[in-house]
Amino acid sequence: MGYLVGLIGSGIGASLSPALHEREADTLGLRYVYKLIDLDRIGRPPASVPSLVRQALTLGFTGLNITYPGKQLVMGHLDSVSAEAARIGAVNTITFSDGRAIGHNTDWSGFAESFAGRRPDVSLDRVVLVGAGGAGSAIAYALRHLGVKRLTIVDLSPSRASELAHRYPGLATVGAPEALLDADGVVNCSPVGMVGHPGIPIDPSLLRPSMWVADVVYRPLETELLKAAKEIGCRTLHGGGMAVGQAAAAFELFTGERPDRDRMLRHFAELVRVPTDHRPS
Repeated sequence: MGYLVGLIGSGIGASLSPALHEREADTLGLRYVYKLIDLDRIGRPPASVPSLVRQALTLGFTGLNITYPGKQLVMGHLDSVSAEAARIGAVNTITFSDGRAIGHNTDWSGFAESFAGRRPDVSLDRVVLVGAGGAGSAIAYALRHLGVKRLTIVDLSPSRASELAHRYPGLATVGAPEALLDADGVVNCSPVGMVGHPGIPIDPSLLRPSMWVADVVYRPLETELLKAAKEIGCRTLHGGGMAVGQAAAAFELFTGERPDRDRMLRHFAELVRVPTDHRPS
């Protein structure tokens, strides 16, 4: 049996998903092809993501990964979604079965596994989440799962931040970047810092050495935010662990085969040319 999988998103030419999935498939002896469907390259607007999903279904794809800016756009255009995806309000993985498109979210578990494995000893009393889009929705769910006590959501769109905060009454509130002044940690869930979206999403002067700083971006692995945080003395977490965790979970949904996560981490380390044991400093 063969598997045809794709990734839909904008500016995804630097994505490691094809190599990460195909390497693991080769090791398991599976026939597996992973294609990039870059909205920028094919000249399609974000609103076309749902139609591209249907075209992939018609063309015989096994499934799709969805990234920025389509994770929330596809929600109302699928035949069903998993309980987690419905709670999160975003989909990053779609499986096709009997002519039906089924949405899942593996971002949240990928982040939760990475965080718990690499930053288990940090405080989660007061956390700031930057970016209330598809990734931010998944990370908010993950942070709740990890035991965060107070979550402040910061986004350029107050209405989008409010919509996400309303999903977690009593836990999440909408705030400004100044919430960092008394936060234990911050997670960047915006695309700022990734290839094609250079920059830093928050003012580094708001960071303190006692804080931890996480970024979901993995290309580059060390974003401008993480560089600034390290210079200040913050503990950091890059997006590599989440990238591998979500990919492994998606791979299992596509194939029914359980991948070796440690092996995928080693493949990831080779692909980004960092030491095999790439734990954050």
